[in-house]
Amino acid sequence: MLTVNFNAFNLNNLSAQTDFENKVLNLIVKWYSSSETVEVQTSGSTGVPKVLNVEKKRMRHSAMMTCNFLGLQEGDSALVCLPVEYISGKMMIVRALERKLKLHVVNPSAKPLKELEQRVDFCAMSPLQVENSLDKIHLIKNLIIGGAQVSESLKHKISKNIPESSTSRIFETYGMSETLSHIALKQIYPEAEECFTVMDGVKISQDGRACLEIAAPSLTPSLLHTNDVVELQGPNRFKFVGRADNIINSGGLKIQPEQVESILRQYLDAEAVVGGVPDILLGQKLVVVVEGENTSEIRSGLIEAFKGIRTALSKNHVPKDVMFLSTFPRLPNGKINRRSIFK
Repeated sequence: MLTVNFNAFNLNNLSAQTDFENKVLNLIVKWYSSSETVEVQTSGSTGVPKVLNVEKKRMRHSAMMTCNFLGLQEGDSALVCLPVEYISGKMMIVRALERKLKLHVVNPSAKPLKELEQRVDFCAMSPLQVENSLDKIHLIKNLIIGGAQVSESLKHKISKNIPESSTSRIFETYGMSETLSHIALKQIYPEAEECFTVMDGVKISQDGRACLEIAAPSLTPSLLHTNDVVELQGPNRFKFVGRADNIINSGGLKIQPEQVESILRQYLDAEAVVGGVPDILLGQKLVVVVEGENTSEIRSGLIEAFKGIRTALSKNHVPKDVMFLSTFPRLPNGKINRRSIFK
């Protein structure tokens, strides 16, 4: 495993043994080059994938905001296990550079902590990586999870697997490539918060659709308009409701699928995605697609989940059909490719 100590950095003493390690070292070389920008590949989860040229000074601001929020200190250790083509992996490198951390480089995989034995102060992972690393996440002092929403099932598994004596803190993130990774964090362990808290230097508001607007001059020069429907809880906190472009119009009722999915996740030990399919009478018929096999356990969970949906929302929010898919299509950053499922 390659380790880069930015507290006593000498690039000449480092050599890559894997393709990923080579990508990390190349990024470090580019960071120290005279270029004022870095290329960042977007995931395509909210639109067509594209390449952004991001100013290094803005990435430095983002890194400082995260390190300050988490209280990271010079000499602390960090672990990068996310692809460096995307902002999530790139920012792990920049945070280590700017705060002079000791960075462990681990090839991105579904089980990135498999060989980890020592304590690490900071790491960023996807929900899928966390799901496959439950026996090791107690070794991470500050863990941030991004790329997709953290399910209620995964939150329960995290709480169940971390020893009570652990000092680990785990956060869900909110952000995108345009905001240079996250601009808000929500603690899910040891405290389970309902709302995201924005970092210093970020101001939030809503547009006429109740979608989040982000003003972060140090990260992006103009007001950022999102398609994320939110509920504001004061000047620096918000609750994520869902994507405006995911809304389903079923018989005149506008349904936010993420609201339904959040209830499903409380009862299912599997991923589930809600969407609309064409229907002569309703225009769009609400359906749920479950990842995995049609087992008695899943069917039992769905029965209880549908009861919960009727109670929390309405009977019209209950999916009319259930379908199963052995494996969900996913984007390179691990997000479920919703568009591909309902194309």
